[in-house]
Amino acid sequence: MVTRGKDTEKSPRGPARPGAKNSAPGSMRVPRPRDPGATGLPRLRYLAVRGELGRLSETEREALRPAAYAVVQPIVFDVVTRRVARNRGHHGCSRGIHHMEESCLDGFHSDVEAVVEHLLTSTQLIVDLEAWLATWAPKAVIDGYRRRRGETGALQRPRMTEAMSAALGHDPWLCKLALNILTWVGVPAGLGATLWPLSAWAAERALVTGDHQRSTTRQVGADVECVLAVLRQRETWFARHVDMPLGHKTAPIGGSPGEHAGEPKPLLPAEPGEILESRITDLAALAVEAIRARVERGEEAVTAVRTVLATLFLTGSGAEEIDQLPGTGEGRDERLSAILADPAALTLLADQVMGIVCGTD
Repeated sequence: MVTRGKDTEKSPRGPARPGAKNSAPGSMRVPRPRDPGATGLPRLRYLAVRGELGRLSETEREALRPAAYAVVQPIVFDVVTRRVARNRGHHGCSRGIHHMEESCLDGFHSDVEAVVEHLLTSTQLIVDLEAWLATWAPKAVIDGYRRRRGETGALQRPRMTEAMSAALGHDPWLCKLALNILTWVGVPAGLGATLWPLSAWAAERALVTGDHQRSTTRQVGADVECVLAVLRQRETWFARHVDMPLGHKTAPIGGSPGEHAGEPKPLLPAEPGEILESRITDLAALAVEAIRARVERGEEAVTAVRTVLATLFLTGSGAEEIDQLPGTGEGRDERLSAILADPAALTLLADQVMGIVCGTD
């Protein structure tokens, strides 16, 4: 229950209470300390009920910050991070904090910080702290994200204008790519081996255009240059909203730990089986969307399944096997090739896949 003040909103009925048995993955639960007074949780709850958090001095807020992080972290993961990760196709990241990729993890910590700041500056009377946080976390996360983007010069809410669309020939993919670029420059993640996430955009290009064969990183790189040429026509705007935000990203430094003679090899972040499962899950989600798009355009189900599975699972870049020793593969490619080459097996597989695509399985 939340006491409604001047700027409060009605809480959704029955908000999920983080800490309940089915509310969050085990890895995200914050253990209940043996001495609750050591974390400041009782005082945090007491001041929240009285609406005094926003009236504290900065020193008093800092003393309560660890307790605020402890109660906020699992709630942000439950009501914000898990959904965002799934929408991005990052199914591994949605499983728990220990499975999150670096860029998602950085964003998660920034989101938690934004919600903590919103809580510690609130003057509302908060009777049920967890319910209040579950209600306000999404709004606080969005506000914090836009504020961080604005600080770097990036557009807070990139939108396609009629003038920009016309300059791009009203091409659906180029318009989508322009928004991707304007969004990416403000993402706090550092730079990778290339300036732009071309591999991810190549997969997206295949879904938008249906042209899987030409949706390569080389082609997407050319598309990016085409879009940038249009954006650069407004020099001052481009310098402020593209060049300046890019300057806040960090470039990769040196080589990887353990690559030189005598250096200890770093421990793997996860077991090989977990890494493989995450890769297959991500590809499977992408395959479902690609097959659905093809079938909706009138393509035969068997043809769509054969083309998409062959493209995603049989024509990889080799990066998916770079961490494996020679001869240690399980022959998955050979098995899939055999199925796709067998009309009867392919028909059976297509029926199963379409059941998933149509939501019947």
